[in-house]
Amino acid sequence: MNNLGHCNFELIPRKLFTIFPLLMYIMYTPSYHSLHHTQFRTNYSLFMPFYDYVYGTMDKSTNTVYEASLKREGESPDVVHLTHLTTSESIYHLRLGFASWASKPQTASQWYMKYLMLPVTWWSMMVTWFHSRAFVTERNTFENLKLQTWAIPRYNIHGEEMNRNGELFIRRNPKLKVKLVDGSSLAAAVVLNSIPEGKDQVAIKANSSKVSNFVAVALCQRGVQVSISGESDFRRLRELCAPETRNNLILSKSCSQKIWLVGDKLQETEQVKASKGTLFIPFSLFPPKKFRKDCFYCNTPAMSAPRNFENLDSSGIVHALEGWNVHECDDMIFSMDKIWKATLKLGFRPLPVSTSE
Repeated sequence: MNNLGHCNFELIPRKLFTIFPLLMYIMYTPSYHSLHHTQFRTNYSLFMPFYDYVYGTMDKSTNTVYEASLKREGESPDVVHLTHLTTSESIYHLRLGFASWASKPQTASQWYMKYLMLPVTWWSMMVTWFHSRAFVTERNTFENLKLQTWAIPRYNIHGEEMNRNGELFIRRNPKLKVKLVDGSSLAAAVVLNSIPEGKDQVAIKANSSKVSNFVAVALCQRGVQVSISGESDFRRLRELCAPETRNNLILSKSCSQKIWLVGDKLQETEQVKASKGTLFIPFSLFPPKKFRKDCFYCNTPAMSAPRNFENLDSSGIVHALEGWNVHECDDMIFSMDKIWKATLKLGFRPLPVSTSE
């Protein structure tokens, strides 16, 4: 409650006091407490305005200030980052919960998350179930851009199956003024630059994705031999590779490569086949479970934000700042070298590749 009173932002809706009138006597608002700091001799009560009503120390302008605080002009963002829940515990990855846990998806579901936080988890699930519209969870600024993060109140949205990651939406709206950017080009560039220099053989294991496809094509262009174990993935990647680089892509179930790019659901049976000292680099949000003690596991490749970036999140900020008038969804690929150089120019820096044995 103390943090609420000093947050300098009115976030309690009027409808709440309309439904529960008695709440205004037992719960103070940020605007209510702000008058205590500006008028000095009113609104003494900490947390419960009831006592100010009783002793006549209630500031006469309290309701007026509260109403004025709620009236804000609508902000038109330059970039919108869409996110959604994936598991019951993923609510804690939002700013409303504990954002630091988002960087450790494998350890986020500890026993205290499953049991002690169970009431909050169920509450978030009920809100998700009944809330039908996306809502703003963050407002950020970076240089001259206004950024917002919108949460879609749904679990496990399968964009690829629904609309091919936005391609069908673009086709149905040919005059669309906004650009869809899924951030896969930058994600692929980060993964690509996480691979140690001088390696001439790389294997891609587990579930492939758009990011892994981009990385495979870029590695083939650099003369690196890329091993694919799935026949359907191999055929699809051959179509993406230029004719002069296709020989660098091989169909093989060999596990002798020392660099493995791994996606979701890398099974323990596959990890057993890896050579001693193999480096596992994840290209998905969820790194593999550490099963081998004689191998190395990288954290999910990431970048640190510039110091003048207020708050965090949003994949499309580089596109917006550079003024790139292009979509990036489904099989649409953007130059990884170009986006990598632009990202570094804007002040983003790759985090050191952290591994554990």
